[in-house]
Amino acid sequence: MFFIVLIIVVMGNSCKQKGNDQNNVDQNPLLQTWDTPFGVPPFDLIKYEHYEPAFEFAMKEQKENIDKIINNEEEPNFVNTIEALEFSGLLLSKVGGVFYNMLSSNTNDSLQAIAQRISPSMSKHGDEISMNPELFKRVEEVYLNKDKFNLDKEQLKVLELTYKSFVKGGAKLNDVDKKRLMEINERLSLLSLQYGDNLLAETNNYKLIISDKKDLAGLPDAVIEAAAITAKENGNEGKWIFTLQNPSVMPFLQYAENRDLRKQIQNAYINRGNNDNEFDNKAIVLEMAALRIEKAQLLGYENHADLILEDNMAENQENVYELLDQLWEPALKVAKAEADMYRGLMKKDGINDDLQAWDWRYYTEKVRKEKYDLDEEMLKPYFKLENVRDGVFEVAGRLFGLQFVKSDNIPIYHPDVEAYEVKDANGNHVAVLYMDYFPRESKRGGAWMSDFRGQYVYNGEKVYPIITINCNFTKPTETQPSLLTFDEAQTLFHEFGHGLHGMLSDCKYPSVSGTSVPRDFVELPSQLMEHWAEETEVLKMYARHYQTNEPIPDELIAKMEAVGHFNQGFATTEFLAASYLDMYWHTMTEMTVTDVLQAEADFMNKKGLIAEIVPRYRSTYFSHIFSGGYSSGYYSYIWSEVLDSDVFEAFKENGIFDPETAESLKKNIYSNGYKDSPMTMFVNFRGREPKIDALLENRGLK
Repeated sequence: MFFIVLIIVVMGNSCKQKGNDQNNVDQNPLLQTWDTPFGVPPFDLIKYEHYEPAFEFAMKEQKENIDKIINNEEEPNFVNTIEALEFSGLLLSKVGGVFYNMLSSNTNDSLQAIAQRISPSMSKHGDEISMNPELFKRVEEVYLNKDKFNLDKEQLKVLELTYKSFVKGGAKLNDVDKKRLMEINERLSLLSLQYGDNLLAETNNYKLIISDKKDLAGLPDAVIEAAAITAKENGNEGKWIFTLQNPSVMPFLQYAENRDLRKQIQNAYINRGNNDNEFDNKAIVLEMAALRIEKAQLLGYENHADLILEDNMAENQENVYELLDQLWEPALKVAKAEADMYRGLMKKDGINDDLQAWDWRYYTEKVRKEKYDLDEEMLKPYFKLENVRDGVFEVAGRLFGLQFVKSDNIPIYHPDVEAYEVKDANGNHVAVLYMDYFPRESKRGGAWMSDFRGQYVYNGEKVYPIITINCNFTKPTETQPSLLTFDEAQTLFHEFGHGLHGMLSDCKYPSVSGTSVPRDFVELPSQLMEHWAEETEVLKMYARHYQTNEPIPDELIAKMEAVGHFNQGFATTEFLAASYLDMYWHTMTEMTVTDVLQAEADFMNKKGLIAEIVPRYRSTYFSHIFSGGYSSGYYSYIWSEVLDSDVFEAFKENGIFDPETAESLKKNIYSNGYKDSPMTMFVNFRGREPKIDALLENRGLK
């Protein structure tokens, strides 16, 4: 049950009624057994008109499966109630797996319109299951009598999660409150979709068009070439266009000497969803925050954060604030020192104005170059995308014995996508992996891992996962391949860590397999992989010059290490500011805010955030918390960093490819899903509870 509700909450909600006779069902590829390699979706056969009938049919099928559980005359037990419920919506998750991944990775107006139409009925469908009194009665009976069923630890965890999901889904509410909760859930699902659509539109709509070549001063040749290609694609040949996609906007802020243009693009970036137009997100933020308060209080909690954090490692908001507060003061202190340094450089440049947000990245690069004799353009030739990808594969091979075999026979959903069969050391099938590297207008920003199908065991047969990794890296040009910054290389390692969590999963039940773990534990397997990206031994494996194939020289590695703590005041402060902002919106017990921007500014002033730093995400483009699954959970990246820093210490002690340590990591974390509590999994690997020391050391804040 937890599995089914999770899909509905994270992926969306509902269905326009259409004719659904047997002929339509027989002809709908989403409802058929897929005769494709490893049962991947037949993307070329799936049309827009297939989605809504498929959702409708799959919901109907799950309802029929639920009725069988309710009408079962046998005494409720784990198999006939909990396990039957666990697998009741496999077809629905199959349909949703295709649709919602396409909505993120290859969307358009048609898919967005379908999402808006199906959202209400998907929300209603999930609520009708969660609030079904007869079904809950059976679930509760199994839960209260669990000791007599001789359940293993995975079954106990599934039972616990199922029971909790019913309670948090409103099973114990009276009929009036159930009705109101259903209305709230439906509205929230629609608002979340609209927020994301607005952000994508705002990102796509802005273009900084440059006609005068002198305005390109300071920009690397590769960045200029990419901007010329973008201009040509947009009918502006002979000009240069910069967009709000990270591979475009960030280099501009880092290198462009034209301060006025830096200001223009920076302001466009931080005002997405805040332009008082049809894509404005301010009213959505206020309504979602208010509805989340109401929902939490209907369910017996003071606020949304209490509702969410109860099931996380953090357990409560006090523990979240304790961690954030430990880091805030030292990070802010370092950031203020960095700001003073940049002010000094501005005066040397003859700029009498004070340091501004659009100056920070520019002067960061100047200092990196002057103080450490290092800039990203020196490093990028060593981080060709294909080499970084192969490096990730080699690390996974040396740690876990995995092999990645590229396949042209596995269907793909876009020409940019690569497909791989993943095998173990003995050549046995493990998973299918899709890699989708580049930005496009049909794809949301950022980087993420998802799956078209998770791993589980059904009717005694293991069902293997189909994993997808999405990034937004600079595309190849006519003169050079896709060259990554080191930060982007770490991003690929990060998302691949999520992918490993899904690929190596060895669980029976979908609700606890793979990445189906608490939000503040899910980033451990991903952030952990970033440590290998920066190890000298690993850099020598994959960081090779794209023209000469020479490995990155020791001199450059030494400079990378020397600059490791540089700008950590800014990096940590902007992240923590966003984490505090998330908690601000979700620890309210009543909605008194009427002005999103003023409330955000007042809160940041109270925290002491300096004006030169903008939170990594502002309220109107904070998709993690308003259009994703991270509400009251953005802190989880730093929480997990405490864990991953500590876990990697074990490899530093024993050897970064030590077989015993790697096997323990796989057994206790990567393959274990949510069979145990996160702290139990950590202690089983590390032999003790985590310490914050390694994180402070890594960030230079100790």
